[in-house]
Amino acid sequence: MLSRLLLVAWIVGVTWAQKPQLFLLETFEEDKNLSGWVMSEKLDGVRAYWDGKRLLSRSGKSFAAPAWFVEQLPPFAVDGELYTHRGDFERITSIVNQSLPHEGWRAIVYHIFEVPHAKGTLYERLALAKSYEGKHLHVVAQLPCASNEAAFAFRDSVVREGGEGIVVRDPHRGYETGRLSSALKLKPYEDAECKVTGYTQGKGKYAHQVGALLCAYGDQVLKIGTGLSDAMRAVPPPLGSTITFSYKGTTGKGVPKSRLL
Repeated sequence: MLSRLLLVAWIVGVTWAQKPQLFLLETFEEDKNLSGWVMSEKLDGVRAYWDGKRLLSRSGKSFAAPAWFVEQLPPFAVDGELYTHRGDFERITSIVNQSLPHEGWRAIVYHIFEVPHAKGTLYERLALAKSYEGKHLHVVAQLPCASNEAAFAFRDSVVREGGEGIVVRDPHRGYETGRLSSALKLKPYEDAECKVTGYTQGKGKYAHQVGALLCAYGDQVLKIGTGLSDAMRAVPPPLGSTITFSYKGTTGKGVPKSRLL
């Protein structure tokens, strides 16, 4: 049964393009002065890059968004998050990762937080996308950050209300790609990425499904089962795919502790 599920996950048809070059978040360090930066909620959705013609995932997969959804998007590149609301990540992924357009996209809003390759400050770049705002496209508001304490207070309020954390950025920097010291995440948990290399068999009610993911993380193999939804147990991320997991602290050997999806 498990092998059949893995085969289904592998043969689902998708279209791929060249992997887009994106900016990535660094983790906040205590000695960083955030005064004069801007902050926004870190949305727990699916990252999406619009190149002016196609809506792509971080890995270059082309999302099967309906024509009515992409018709509203600008003729230039934008970068953002496909999102509905807090605590809805599982449904978001089930909607946007289907291989054919469908009406589930009516629930999705594309939250824009960058205009790649545009000139000027972050404010000036995002202003280019403002005129395209509508029912399914929203430009993420960037709130002024007066101090580190203000950022911590905002993060804590977001987390109390069910959010994941916040993003803080230096608005005066021009557009850049790669992992940036000018774009930071503040969360109760830290994030990391690993590559799926295998699965364990589930037990009990999950006897015919995946019990946990086995993932390559540096020279380590991690077992991650906490937070694995029923849908992901039935059709897990394919072998070789990169996933993001959360953890709290590391062992003396650098192994992430309290791992969860």
